[in-house]
Amino acid sequence: MTIRVLAAGDHFVQNRLLIDALRREVPGEVDVRELTLPWPVEPFGRVGEVDEASDVEDALIEALSGVEVCVTQMAPLTRRVLDASPDLRLFCVSRGGPVNANLEAAARAGVAVTYAPGRNAVATAEHTLAMLLAATRRIPQTHADLAGGVWRGDYYTYDSVGPELEGGTAGLIGYGAIGSRVARMLAGFGAQVLVHDPYVDVPGKVKLPELLERSRFVSLHARATPETTGMIGAAEIAAMPRGSVLVNCARGALLDYDALCDALESGHLFGAAMDVFPEEPIPPGSRLLTAPNLVMTPHLAGASKETAMKAASIVAADVARYVRGEPLAHLATLRATP
Repeated sequence: MTIRVLAAGDHFVQNRLLIDALRREVPGEVDVRELTLPWPVEPFGRVGEVDEASDVEDALIEALSGVEVCVTQMAPLTRRVLDASPDLRLFCVSRGGPVNANLEAAARAGVAVTYAPGRNAVATAEHTLAMLLAATRRIPQTHADLAGGVWRGDYYTYDSVGPELEGGTAGLIGYGAIGSRVARMLAGFGAQVLVHDPYVDVPGKVKLPELLERSRFVSLHARATPETTGMIGAAEIAAMPRGSVLVNCARGALLDYDALCDALESGHLFGAAMDVFPEEPIPPGSRLLTAPNLVMTPHLAGASKETAMKAASIVAADVARYVRGEPLAHLATLRATP
């Protein structure tokens, strides 16, 4: 039986990666059509009732005509798309979570939604460590000065230099696929690792107040939920030792960014490194653009060639399970059968 599939890739998880993975996993079983989405050349946003999607409802509806399976990263699975796509039965999102899919509406329409957990765990863990080192050793600032022709010896003064990871205490808030990898990396540097995560039981697990009070380095790895939104605010940052470093490569909703800027401006925090923000792109006039000792990257911690290839492979494997009538491995809503 031949399955008609729409590969709705973009400029990161490219259609060629999705199609190659489908050919490997389901040889001779798929009839693939393509739609290229504009992300990340054009930023994602809210589309209809879903978040973090490319605004391509009309083009997606047209491309889904007669299509049973869609593999994508940023296509919006909205009520409007579902209502206009009666043949659709499986929607595979090549991301760590299917935030661009209306799961309730998909369930009512009989469309199964899958996702790709762990696709960017290695990339994000490596980026987290790079950000921590960059903030602690002030690499971006010193590079910018040198590139501008300025040699600043005062960076070597005792009050200007940062702490070492070896022998220090690092606190990880969240211990999933990313946090656990960061823990292993930090242990390799000789740091003592503390963990706060209500869903795991591991050595070094402590309650949040103890983690904050003891950790010179704190890195956020929790998911954004109603319980974790705003979990690190002014009081939590104040509980960290003076001269600490705070890193967030998880979600902007976890952190009070005004409190972060206050702590950087006062010198309570030695430095910070952020890959995610409360509003993306960062708006002009934001305090983040002038806060001292802040390292920033534009939400690309998970960006690596391997991430894109893993994402394609994970969703293609679930398409193969669907074709074979097997249970789907990464199901976010009800099960589908061909």
